[in-house]
Amino acid sequence: MERKHFECLLFIGFDKINFATTLGLHHSIKTKHIYHFCSDAEALYDAMKGFGSDKEAILELIASRSNAQRQEIRAAYKSQFGKDLIDDLKYELTGKFERLIVGLMRPPAYHDAKEIKDAIKGAGTDEKCLIEILASRTNEQIHNLVAAYKDAYDRDLEEDVIGDTSGHFKKMLVVLLQGTREEDDVVSEDLVEQDAQDLYDAGEAQWGTDEAKFIMLLGNRSVTHLQLVFDEYQKIAEKSIEDSIKSELSGDFETLMLAVGLYQCIVIFPICLQGLGTADNTLIRIMVCRSEIDMLDIRECFRLRYEKSLYNMIQDDTSGDYKRTLLKLCGGDDDIAGEFFPEAAQIAYKMWEISAMTKVQLRGTVRPYQNFDPASDAQALRKAMKGFGTDEDTIIDIVANRSNAQRQEIRQTFKSLLGRDLMADLKSELSKNLERLILGLMMSPAEFDAKMMKKAMEGAGTDEHALIEILVTRNNQEIQEMCSAYQNAYKKSLEDAIASETSGHFKRILISLAQGTREEDPADMARALEDAQELADACNADSGDLEDRFMSILCTRSFPHLRRVFQEFVRCSNKDIEQIIKKEMSGDIKNAMFAIVRSVKNQPSYFADRLYKAMKGLGTDDRALIRIMVSRSEIDLFNIRKEFKETHDASLHEFIQGDTSGDYRKILLILCGGED
Repeated sequence: MERKHFECLLFIGFDKINFATTLGLHHSIKTKHIYHFCSDAEALYDAMKGFGSDKEAILELIASRSNAQRQEIRAAYKSQFGKDLIDDLKYELTGKFERLIVGLMRPPAYHDAKEIKDAIKGAGTDEKCLIEILASRTNEQIHNLVAAYKDAYDRDLEEDVIGDTSGHFKKMLVVLLQGTREEDDVVSEDLVEQDAQDLYDAGEAQWGTDEAKFIMLLGNRSVTHLQLVFDEYQKIAEKSIEDSIKSELSGDFETLMLAVGLYQCIVIFPICLQGLGTADNTLIRIMVCRSEIDMLDIRECFRLRYEKSLYNMIQDDTSGDYKRTLLKLCGGDDDIAGEFFPEAAQIAYKMWEISAMTKVQLRGTVRPYQNFDPASDAQALRKAMKGFGTDEDTIIDIVANRSNAQRQEIRQTFKSLLGRDLMADLKSELSKNLERLILGLMMSPAEFDAKMMKKAMEGAGTDEHALIEILVTRNNQEIQEMCSAYQNAYKKSLEDAIASETSGHFKRILISLAQGTREEDPADMARALEDAQELADACNADSGDLEDRFMSILCTRSFPHLRRVFQEFVRCSNKDIEQIIKKEMSGDIKNAMFAIVRSVKNQPSYFADRLYKAMKGLGTDDRALIRIMVSRSEIDLFNIRKEFKETHDASLHEFIQGDTSGDYRKILLILCGGED
């Protein structure tokens, strides 16, 4: 299947969780106790003899045996029939199904060796494959891999990796290839504070970065030890180690260090099923190598991060015998149950705790222009629109590179200096999406939000997603200013407009949010426990008031408080708040509640997802694209960009470049602020 730009190695990780101690790892393929390898060898031979092959029999048998049992079957096949089973499977099967079945038949170390050999052969290098394998294997697995590589290809793995990589990325891979990292039960308590200080001194505390210190510590200390170091680091730096790695390092080296330092084993997992193409080689590699180790944990982490089960992703994005085998390896659909097994509940609980504790520094992409002269800008804009034709480049350069406050000064100066309405002039000179974007930038934030709310409710249909997005993500002051701007512009209250265009529980949710009276206090732990229990009781009750009880808490409590509520909800119910909303609610109510939870968890990530949906597929939702780019450019568009890149392995810049054109694209790219 075509890879396109959706092949990515993302980390389904919840920063700094020590999974080695938190989880009892769960696998989907178990040793079949009643089986006979000679009978299985004969069954496989029968499935492949004659014209055609019985693929169903092959996949059922191979996907139901452990790797150790498959090796016994392979040996029995050779002794009974004098043929190599893998050679026969390669001959009888084709395509992705063949690669998957053959991968299952190889011993783990030889499978890893083959994957790494494929990753470094030819013109390019698959750095993500190297990262995924070398960052997630134990010392013993690394030693077995090195030996298998030598046996299979008569080459030294370290030499081949050195020949195909460079810089700090190469050095870290070589460190990992030694297989000498401290085991997970090793913690040097006397070194924790010093290691944290050394990491801080190597990065945040100085100009430039001492990469060698990062390599030495992250490449040699145990995961358990590093967990304590990272907790101490956050106290010293007042930011997470993840944020520091992202700001101090770059490229494949950054990705590798994140994988080694933060996201061990079960959380190194690709979103190879997201978007328009599936990275089948990566998918096959993960499903083969983790099915007997931690596939159930991966499934749960996948669902937590992407709000959809791995089973359903596979079902939607693959087909035929290939799909049937993958689903068998996956082992079940987590969307059906909606509950956690105990260790996964610990992950979810820890995830919300980290979300509550982490301080995220929000950054926009548009800043005030240093040598600002409103009179000069007003004159330049007038000149750009005077006479025959319009100088769009000048308009774009001025409007996109000024802060909103500066644009308001330009509007006033334009009127007082030239006696003209700048907005009216721009509207007459520009057209289509460029006009809508420029005018949106020239409005005050409250005017723009009021306009977007009006657009979402006018005409034949209502854009419920726009209403949800705006009302969920604005603070009280922004909502109150928007309501005033709506009243001034349209001589009608926003509440009345919402009431006339929506209905039922959804209407009540929107009207509640439109009051702009959400609590702003920090989390109250005693009350958070009460609220969590109230939500848990609502899920278990048959009274039919689930929506009312969710609305009374989710629409009124402060975001810091809700983070604690959702954390304690896991403990009270053993359920995932997002999964409950998806399972128990529907339509616009579900979308509104889901948006609140996503915004509470990570608002830049919520906006990144909205942008992705606006541009994926055949058409572009330009109204949503304009709305987010305008409203977030001075607040958190830089953070949104980072989330977009991490989630979709393609930059927001790339998406805009591919989905828009002309002057409209030009100004969007300026607002975007750079290529990640």
